Amino acid sequence: MKRNFKAEKPNQKWVTDVTEFKLFGEKLYLSPVLDLFNGEIITYTLQTRPTFDLVETMLDQALKSIKEGDKLLIHSDQGWHYRMPQYRKKLKENKIRQSMSRKGNCYDNAVIENFFGILKYEFLYLQEFDSIEHFKIELDQYMYYYNHLRIKSKLNRKSPVAYRENFTLTA
Repeated sequence: MKRNFKAEKPNQKWVTDVTEFKLFGEKLYLSPVLDLFNGEIITYTLQTRPTFDLVETMLDQALKSIKEGDKLLIHSDQGWHYRMPQYRKKLKENKIRQSMSRKGNCYDNAVIENFFGILKYEFLYLQEFDSIEHFKIELDQYMYYYNHLRIKSKLNRKSPVAYRENFTLTA
């Protein structure tokens, strides 16, 4: 990807990574996919362990968003999940090109890292949760807010979903 974080249309470039939350003495791992066209979170998975199926399930869910004719590039860091033969095979089967950050260079995946910062600042650090289950419910609501209601100046003061829908109508 070479830090070219711009996409001209939906499903052209996606970025992904895994982040960790510590709540109630437990760890939770979040694996989202973000579309660089509009910053929309295409899908995400959340689990108590960072096993391969965390990323595999996320990818399976994300693949449902691809339309015929999409030429997709997916970018990640060099985490072990993204180097697994099963992951690479699934990308190849779906004609998705893979891009990975250079070793130890978080700036190569800056957009998803920035999303994690926003998520933690706007959501995790500002709320109190009664339980892990309560956290999961609130996370679903935050993701809806982020995609459907949170406006961005670079999207002409539209939310990611509204921006994509407007693009689709005019394309």
